[in-house]
Amino acid sequence: MAAQLTNIEKVRNIGIMAHIDAGKTTTTERILFYTGKLHRIGEVHDGAATMDWMEQEKERGITITSAATTCYWNDHQINIIDTPGHVDFTVEVERSLRVLDGAVALFCAVGGVEPQSETVWRQADKYEVPRIAFVNKMDRTGADFYSAVNMMRERLGANAIPLYLPIGEGDMFNGIIDLILMKARMYHEETFGATFEELEIPEDLRVLANKYRTEMLEAVSDVDDSLLEKYLEGKEISSEEIMKVLRQATIKLKIIPVICGSSFKNKGVQKLLDAVIDFLPSPIDAKAIEAHDAYTNKPVIRKIDKDEKFTALAFKIMTDPFVGKLTFFRVYSGTLKAGSYIYNSISGKKERISRVLLMHANHREEMTEVRAGDIAAAVGLKFTKTGDTLCSEDQPVMLEKIVFPEPVIQIAIEPKTKADQDKLSESLIKLSDEDPTFKIKVDDETGQTLISGMGELHLEIL
Repeated sequence: MAAQLTNIEKVRNIGIMAHIDAGKTTTTERILFYTGKLHRIGEVHDGAATMDWMEQEKERGITITSAATTCYWNDHQINIIDTPGHVDFTVEVERSLRVLDGAVALFCAVGGVEPQSETVWRQADKYEVPRIAFVNKMDRTGADFYSAVNMMRERLGANAIPLYLPIGEGDMFNGIIDLILMKARMYHEETFGATFEELEIPEDLRVLANKYRTEMLEAVSDVDDSLLEKYLEGKEISSEEIMKVLRQATIKLKIIPVICGSSFKNKGVQKLLDAVIDFLPSPIDAKAIEAHDAYTNKPVIRKIDKDEKFTALAFKIMTDPFVGKLTFFRVYSGTLKAGSYIYNSISGKKERISRVLLMHANHREEMTEVRAGDIAAAVGLKFTKTGDTLCSEDQPVMLEKIVFPEPVIQIAIEPKTKADQDKLSESLIKLSDEDPTFKIKVDDETGQTLISGMGELHLEIL
């Protein structure tokens, strides 16, 4: 199986975080299109996008559940965790940030940094997730790349450094300038932007390109002393050196590389994929995981290594119409074979994992084993809830519990008939398993069932 062979250094676990209409689902779709997972591009406007696979999402055109999808680009394996951008779904975003190694922050070229972008950005800071920024929707009227970059610096306090500049904005947007190679890339309209030409930088943009290249070189030199010497002596800095230092600086959260494009018009998406591989960390680049011994609560360090004891975090539970309950988990250390037993250190139960699946937004691939750094879904776990630690029984540990925010809105619901009461309770319990911010209680005085969640949209969808 292809997925077995990917060297752990070539795995990227990324999330795409964004404000609601920054074009996240379209971007994910395009990524899947270019990595060969999709044959027809699904538009959110048509309600046919792959990641938005729940009925309610198709109807509203927003993404709700973080489906985990695997794809391949330049013989690297990219696992994409699709995170919702609506503020009602904070818990899903926080939860997915725990399991990512890096993220792509999407911004709309017209709106720039919007309130929700700030919320998600702060959450990513909290979990120290390295990021690259993609300024999307460059084809929209009113698109302004430079204003979006300034907003990132002012509002988010980010050291945002453009690596590519747009050629034209709005309807005139037809290519990008690569500041590392100092070349222009012009897209062909007739092939959906899948083909392009590399040309010299247009004369009228040369001064601007030099200005931003200098800014990029200064930022890179700030991080690395040997480059600083070269830069001050006016020596040529090779693109390999720039890439190497940019990668280290991104992983250490010192620089946020910024690239631009329009997913809808298929421009700049391949560059985004290259940037994910070039600048975002592999599971090995992350620090070792600190867990706590399940009995003594003493800290235990688990190295990110397939030969270490098995440790994983269940970050999402979904009910699938075909296989029943699916538990999405991220493996931090060790290896897990399908059909073997694991120990849930939170519930204290031993469980058998009957099958391990690699998920594409809603088509699945059976795996024989998964190892440190992988993200997969398990079938057959009855007692596991979101945020539980799965580990080997001989030395159980607990990863820190994910702390969820308290619900903010409460409504009363009642079944149409007495007979529906049991069905209602059953489905409500299933939902609260899947989403810990959704709470149920029965009011003693009125006998009504009260449900509470993170916002109106959240409850309406549940």
